[in-house]
Amino acid sequence: MLKTKKELKEKIVSKLSSEFPLSAEEVELTSTPDQKFGDLALSIAFPLAKKLKTNPRAIASRAAELLSDLEGVEKVEVAGAGYINLYLDRKKFFSEKFANLEKTGLNPEEKKVIVEHTNINPNKAAHVGHLRNACLGDTLVRCLRYKGEKVEVQNYIDDTGVQVVDVVYGLMELEKKSLTDLDKIEGKFDYYCWDLYTRVSRFLAENQQAQAKRAEILKRIEHGLSPEADYAYYVSRRILRAHLATMKRLNITYDVLPCESSILGLKFWEKAFQMLRDSQTIHFSQEGESAGCWVMKLEDEPEREKIIVRSDGTVTYVGKDIAYQLWKFGLLGQDFYYEPFVEDNGRTIWISSARPTPYDVHFGAGSKVYNVIDVRQSYLQKVVVQSLKSLGYKEQASRSIHFSYEMVALSPKSLSEINVEISEEDKDRTFLEVSGRKGIGVKADDLLDRLEEKAFEEVAKRNPDLPLSSKQQIARQIACAAVRYFMLKYARNSLIVFDFDEALNFEGETGPYLQYTAVRLRSIFRKFQEKTGISYQEILRPELLKNINLEKLSPEEARDFWELIVYASGLDEEVLRSIITLEFANLAKFTFNLCQKFNSYYHNYQVLAEKDEELRTFRLMTIYFVHEILCQALDLMGIQIPEKM
Repeated sequence: MLKTKKELKEKIVSKLSSEFPLSAEEVELTSTPDQKFGDLALSIAFPLAKKLKTNPRAIASRAAELLSDLEGVEKVEVAGAGYINLYLDRKKFFSEKFANLEKTGLNPEEKKVIVEHTNINPNKAAHVGHLRNACLGDTLVRCLRYKGEKVEVQNYIDDTGVQVVDVVYGLMELEKKSLTDLDKIEGKFDYYCWDLYTRVSRFLAENQQAQAKRAEILKRIEHGLSPEADYAYYVSRRILRAHLATMKRLNITYDVLPCESSILGLKFWEKAFQMLRDSQTIHFSQEGESAGCWVMKLEDEPEREKIIVRSDGTVTYVGKDIAYQLWKFGLLGQDFYYEPFVEDNGRTIWISSARPTPYDVHFGAGSKVYNVIDVRQSYLQKVVVQSLKSLGYKEQASRSIHFSYEMVALSPKSLSEINVEISEEDKDRTFLEVSGRKGIGVKADDLLDRLEEKAFEEVAKRNPDLPLSSKQQIARQIACAAVRYFMLKYARNSLIVFDFDEALNFEGETGPYLQYTAVRLRSIFRKFQEKTGISYQEILRPELLKNINLEKLSPEEARDFWELIVYASGLDEEVLRSIITLEFANLAKFTFNLCQKFNSYYHNYQVLAEKDEELRTFRLMTIYFVHEILCQALDLMGIQIPEKM
């Protein structure tokens, strides 16, 4: 529909500009509220009436005359006080859309877009809250690539942060484990560290004297000193591999893994610090709570100061993030070194290094940057943007986008299902926030395992003769769809209160329902071939639409067919709208509505049992068109289509 509107807009301006002072920006084609009012509406008569000081109805009438032979439009009508309604040439529209199913008609606008998402601290297993970040970020990446943008996907690894420090403290001080002992820890290392991290958090809270040792470990890790830095390296890399395996279960992958240790090792921060200090973006505080620290004053809150460098010389999270953001835009004048980390279906995921490597690969230097981070980080993201502005990089500041979202909380019922002990007071609360320090959370792999188990039972019941490997693959695909749709269907600024019953529900507005519809669509073509001995590809050729007589359709079918085709053709606009608003709940709703519209159409109009060959072919072409659009929409959400359901 986007391409159709663009072409019509150009033709309308060409036909009307000789008589009316009209620019392309003033022509907007909008959908009508009802099919009986046509397919698209023009309201140009109203602004023109103000310019020309005349009646809008008269302008609309003359404009309608000039547009009467508009190519691609069957009829033009004037309505109300001066609206112009356009009725599209249905046969031409459907023929063109059918013939160009693989062409999006969208155009890239950026040199390179960088999307940073997931960003799980590599100190414990991923939990259900992390999945919302990854699903939103990956869907943004898919939509940008659908639009034609060159996209680089980054997953920032905070391998020197306080969370990793806590696990290193636990291994060295509480468990007295050597580096070689760590190799002997069997099973899920990320689960092991989940429990250890919770234990360390409680120990540090109860033993204030231990804080000094923890601070010393942090400083030694930041300076790359052994053995502490070796522990941090081991822990972060082993857990990172577990995180990548978890995300792969959801069809999520990355191009590069920039590490905080590389930022420190290559002295990115020192260079950024020099830039910030020379521009007087930060200053040294000599009094108050921030005495001895380097701080930044906030432009919208001048009475507040944000500490960038602590009095002991260690850099705060936001300081390192400023350096990272400068690198993303190519403003530091240097790059990381890189080495392969894992191979993923024939492609390499690279990880940054502070030491020279033999690989000639480069990342960063984007023209637009999206940081997918939850809404609680909004303040820190503002500090990062302000630092760009203060350094004179105003364009980059305006193209630094914080893709914020609300957190995933847990219902007390969900916590009881995974045997997490909570206080009597907390049992009466509507939800509890996920907390790794307290050990409150549903591990992502546990959730996926339970979903796969449930899906496997259903698949085995419906398809007992399928090979075990096929049942397992289908169960994995269904579990992935259930999670991804669950994470997308809520508005991003809506709090998700996670509940197992809702997530495990495979009916209604869910990912498995979308998969079921796609599988049902495919089964129609398979059954057609079994019944007729003819491959559907032989008859679903765009040129055949020229010979189809739409007049054979009943008024009801003509209405339902056209509504289905016009709605399906709106995918391009929905993708653009989702990118602009960063609201992928609309894409999820669009796909769900498309499935409902198809199921209603298929219920009302026979396909395989239709005796009229021309009508049957037409319906097959309609269904094939919907199938292709649905496949595109599902792929944008990272949802695969199983062979059976």
